[in-house]
Amino acid sequence: MADAGAFSYTNKKGQTYYLHTREVTLKNGRKQTIFFFARDVRPQYALQAVPAGYMVMETERTGMPVLKRSGKK
Repeated sequence: MADAGAFSYTNKKGQTYYLHTREVTLKNGRKQTIFFFARDVRPQYALQAVPAGYMVMETERTGMPVLKRSGKK
């Protein structure tokens, strides 16, 4: 089920993935925001656009999309 508000990416194999974000707590107690792609839309985590400073790349072997920081640090 596609959601018009979720950012989608279609890979070279024709599979569509949707971008999500979530805040997780690491073992040391620190909170960190993660970004991930899923084949379905999870409304509570879906993002409408790629975050500033990131770009979508595709892994060569699997075709899975990933976020990569763009530009210089």
